[in-house]
Amino acid sequence: MTDDQLRRWADLLCDYCLGVKPGEVIALGSELEGRPLVEACYRAIVRRGAYPVVRLDLPGLAEYFVEHAPEAMLSYLPPLSLYEAQAVDARIRIAAEHDTKAMSRVDPRRQAAVDRTRAPLRREAMKRRWVLTQFPTPAYAEDAGMSLAEYEAFVGRALFLDRDDPVAAWVDLGRSQAGLVEFMSGVSDLHIEGPETDLRLSVAGRTWINSDGRRNMPSGEIFTGPVEDSARGRLRCSFPVCRGGREVSGIALEFEGGRVVRASADSEEAYLHSMLDLDDGARLLGEIGLGLNPGIDRFTGSILFDEKIGGTVHLALGQSYPETGGVNTSALHWDLILDLRRGGRITADGSLVMEDGRWLVG
Repeated sequence: MTDDQLRRWADLLCDYCLGVKPGEVIALGSELEGRPLVEACYRAIVRRGAYPVVRLDLPGLAEYFVEHAPEAMLSYLPPLSLYEAQAVDARIRIAAEHDTKAMSRVDPRRQAAVDRTRAPLRREAMKRRWVLTQFPTPAYAEDAGMSLAEYEAFVGRALFLDRDDPVAAWVDLGRSQAGLVEFMSGVSDLHIEGPETDLRLSVAGRTWINSDGRRNMPSGEIFTGPVEDSARGRLRCSFPVCRGGREVSGIALEFEGGRVVRASADSEEAYLHSMLDLDDGARLLGEIGLGLNPGIDRFTGSILFDEKIGGTVHLALGQSYPETGGVNTSALHWDLILDLRRGGRITADGSLVMEDGRWLVG
């Protein structure tokens, strides 16, 4: 990406997303391949009179720890890590993987143990201002079936960096999404239908959040937390789900009383079950989100982008976002995407509100 794009991206993260103020401590974490954006963000943070704390991971080290550390270490959380999570004012996380399949070589039970151990870090991070973005690497481009140049252009469009004023573009999207938030705030029951999907759930009394790029960059969705015991029916994921270096395809789930009671997958089924058994909250839905970003129109294998595809719905197993009114707790938060652009529909309190990916309200 060009220096100008990197500067605009860093300014977007520091100003629009976080509102960095003088004297604040900003954690800045990434992998080695994210260095160009890390450097741009470092300079932007310093120019605003704040203090950057950089954590740059090297390829292969995280996998080595999960694979080779003694069992006791997998359940140990260094106090320093928790202190840092509590001490910073805000956090920028730049995903920049060198090998998106690296964790697929690790025993999923050991990976699940590490996920449980690090849950307190995630809870602390959620209490503070944070933003997640993703730097275009050759690995992400390969997963998306694009050349690196094509993928960089795709990322630029998804973040509105191709617009004259990216901030104004995000403000406009936020305004358009606000109308749908207003409508959905009066809805109690949702019925989602699509290919091999027939699922009912309640959102009565829950708060819908307008995700306009403040936390995820890019964003372009609205979301809430379903009533925990309300989901009933079945779903089948439209796309493979990529998590922990694994590509889990053909996920099919059946819900009763809010819980997953049956689960299968065409690939990595053992990993799917290990995640569902992670803890008591992993079989409940913690989020329903509606994808609305016009700049994201294709599946790329990266959930940060794919859950925002216009005309899709994503349902997350596990941890709720407390601001929605959701109360489920879990070390898991795993988004599953339903593509409703062909043969899909959503009914709200008995009225058709979305068909074939097109919203009829809001």
